[in-house]
Amino acid sequence: MTPQQAKLYKVLGANGEATNGGTGKWFLPHGKRPGKWMPKIKGDLIPCENGYHLCRKQDLIHWLGPSLWEAEYRGECVAAEDKVVVRQARLIRHGETWNDGTARLFACDCAEYALGFVKNPDPRSVDAVRVARLFALGEATGDELAAARAAARAAASAAWGTAWATWDAASAAARAAAWDAASAAWGTARATWDAASAAARATWDAWAAWAASAAARAAARAAARAWMTERLFQYLDGEVGHD
Repeated sequence: MTPQQAKLYKVLGANGEATNGGTGKWFLPHGKRPGKWMPKIKGDLIPCENGYHLCRKQDLIHWLGPSLWEAEYRGECVAAEDKVVVRQARLIRHGETWNDGTARLFACDCAEYALGFVKNPDPRSVDAVRVARLFALGEATGDELAAARAAARAAASAAWGTAWATWDAASAAARAAAWDAASAAWGTARATWDAASAAARATWDAWAAWAASAAARAAARAAARAWMTERLFQYLDGEVGHD
C-alpha cells in the first residue's frame, strides 16, 4: 500500500499551528469540508528541512501532540524512516477520539506497560500511575495526584539506579495528568510524548539487561513500538477511550 492509498495523519497544536519544530498554521476543515490545500513547496523535498511532513500509522507514536488530523497529499512524496514528506497537503477531518482524556489514559497505559518490565517496582511508582488514571477519569483530585507524584519522586530518589526506568515512566504519566488546565492542550501533548518515550526507553533498558545481541535489542524496540501503536489506535478507533 502506497502512502497515497494509506491513511495519513498530521499532528498540530490546538489551533492548527505547526508543532515538533515546524512553523506556520494549517488551514482547518470546516464541517465536512476539508481544509484548503497548503501552498506548494518549492525545491527538493528533504525530511526535516523542506516539505510538509505527514505521519503513517507506524509513525504516529513518535509525533503525538495536542490535536490530530487525517490528511492527504498530492504530487511528489518522499518516504522517510518515521514520516513522509510531501509537496502539497491538506487536512481532511479532525481526529475527535484523540482528546485530553484519551491522551492522559494512553500515557498511563504506556507507563504501566513499562512497569511490567521492572522487577519488583516500588509501590509508590505503581500508585502514581493508578492515581493519574483516576485523575484522567475524574475520580481523583489534583491534590491526590500531586501527592502520588511526590511519592513516586521520593521512590526514585531512594533507589536511583534501579528505580530510574520505573520513575521515568510512572512520573511521566503523573505529569501528563498534572498540567494546569489553562495549558492542557500543549501540556498533554508534551507529557503524553514523554510518557510514550519513557515507556519505550524503560522497555528497551529492561530488555537490554538480558538481550546480548543487537538483533534482540532491535526486536525489543520493535515490540515496544508495536504495542504502543496498537494501543494508540484502540483509542483513535474508539475501541477504548474517554469522552
